[in-house]
Amino acid sequence: MAQRTVPTVLIVLFDGVQSLDVTGPLEVFAGAELHTPGTYRIRTASLDGAPVRTSSGLTLVPDEALTRAGDPHTLLVPGGRGTRGADTAPLTDWLRVNAPRAERLVSVCTGATLLAAAGLLDGRRATTHWAYCDRLARDHPAVEVDPDPIFVRDGHVHTSAGVTSGIDLALALVEEDLGRDAALTIARHLVVFLRRPGNQAQFSVQLAAQTAERAPLREVQQWITEHPAADLSVESLAARALLSPRHFARAFREETGVTPGRYVDRVRLEHARRLLEDTADGVEEVSRASGYGTPEAMRRAFVKALGTPPGEYRRRFRPAPAH
Repeated sequence: MAQRTVPTVLIVLFDGVQSLDVTGPLEVFAGAELHTPGTYRIRTASLDGAPVRTSSGLTLVPDEALTRAGDPHTLLVPGGRGTRGADTAPLTDWLRVNAPRAERLVSVCTGATLLAAAGLLDGRRATTHWAYCDRLARDHPAVEVDPDPIFVRDGHVHTSAGVTSGIDLALALVEEDLGRDAALTIARHLVVFLRRPGNQAQFSVQLAAQTAERAPLREVQQWITEHPAADLSVESLAARALLSPRHFARAFREETGVTPGRYVDRVRLEHARRLLEDTADGVEEVSRASGYGTPEAMRRAFVKALGTPPGEYRRRFRPAPAH
């Protein structure tokens, strides 16, 4: 009887790599191997097999040179300052030739810029760290850059946002390979959620939007966050800011980058998601507390923004109670 080949997870190393981009996913795959022996063969490799120095100063010693690594099942390309150096050509050249032979291609954070430079994201939807999405889109117009989700899957290519999102993506891949129970066991061991949804925003509404310069508008932003169930119409918010509705709407958009209505929608959605994840409140109670009024209104908002209704969202993303 032929012996089964254990799928290899090959993690690319280079000078200036972000250490957590490497060790976060590695710990997830290593946990899966402990949970189910024979699941993954985990290897690290630099171009020449020499040790690399991470962006934080940590030295990592690879298992081998990329030129001798063979074709992996999963090829993982992390990010870090080293992806933005002037000497990335040898690595992108290697990726251009060898990465297409991997059954699954994964990037963490700005590792997506290396894949894009190698032409491996052309015609695909992808994401990266929010601070580099504009640059990725500008430098590689053939890539459909989505700055919002924490990870994106397009065929066999998976890209993720900044640092810790690599753990979320790795858990999603383990769940795909071994099932939810195995991924949940690993997540509990690492003391992380199983798992943040891939389409979860990279940061909160308050961080995503600009903070208004004028105090009355900043106070309105804070009021919206603290009172999602209140009357948040433009007229009501304008009165709170002591401005006319027309002046308020224009000033709010100029200073925050979004319309008042869009900002309110995002705050309510984020509030509802947190209640579904962190409490046992019923859907009707959550809808009222989040300003939707009815479960049906909240359902429409969830389906439009997340592609899933509230009940399914809770089932998938609320941590299971400890036993």
